[in-house]
Amino acid sequence: MIRLAISTCPNDTFAFHAILNKQVDGRGLEFDIHLLDIQQLNDGLFRGDFDFAKASFHAAALLSKETVVLPSGSALGFGVGPLLLASKQNTSPLQSTGVTLCPGEHTTATMLFRLFYGTEPIVQQAVFSDIMPRLRTGSADFGVCIHEGRFTWREQGLVLVEDLGTRWENETSTPLPLGGILARRSVDRETIAKVQAIIRDSIEFGIANPEVTLPTMQKYAQEFEDDVLFKHVELYVNQWTVDLGEEGKCALRLLSEKAKVMGLTDTMPIEVWR
Repeated sequence: MIRLAISTCPNDTFAFHAILNKQVDGRGLEFDIHLLDIQQLNDGLFRGDFDFAKASFHAAALLSKETVVLPSGSALGFGVGPLLLASKQNTSPLQSTGVTLCPGEHTTATMLFRLFYGTEPIVQQAVFSDIMPRLRTGSADFGVCIHEGRFTWREQGLVLVEDLGTRWENETSTPLPLGGILARRSVDRETIAKVQAIIRDSIEFGIANPEVTLPTMQKYAQEFEDDVLFKHVELYVNQWTVDLGEEGKCALRLLSEKAKVMGLTDTMPIEVWR
């Protein structure tokens, strides 16, 4: 039994719909699948709960001695980054003693915030779906928002301080790496190869049959409007989700290097399985 864990985000439930519903060849493998929040996924990997799991690339950097990234299943691209939002106009964490909410200690969103804003701002961790409500009620001053928040922050009356993904793109000229599927190095190569092939088949099934995946996305999404779900998929499921390729691998190398320079990691670079 393969212990597989993915997030409840629409891009993952879209990409893994065919595995969840057994609509692709399982190549003789049986899966025990868990759907969790990204920080729960990261925490589970650190505990050794899963053989394969979606994780932030921050966690991947910290776990690089124990895991490799599969070529398929990643979320990275242009225009996909976390947004630093505020409850008031003309404010910044660098000019304030206020609290910034981040969606998990080992998320790539937290890593990016620290890369660009340093260690001075006060950070508290929160479940990603709680961040915008807390900004609206004034219990936090800033928040690093991910997932559906990219599409709904204006409706919440919030203020954009900075698009952290755009800043990454301007500084590196590469797509922003958010998260990918990690495989434990202790799993044998034949099994890793089979799981990689199954995941790629599932992604390609979703791309070819997007309407079939809608009930699965609706079941787990925080935002239930169909147009928001498919906007999410259009943004986060792309050529690098099917296969990281050289450009994706280059982006991962840069993230590893920058994190190490900032002292956010001290391990070997993120490795893509081959």
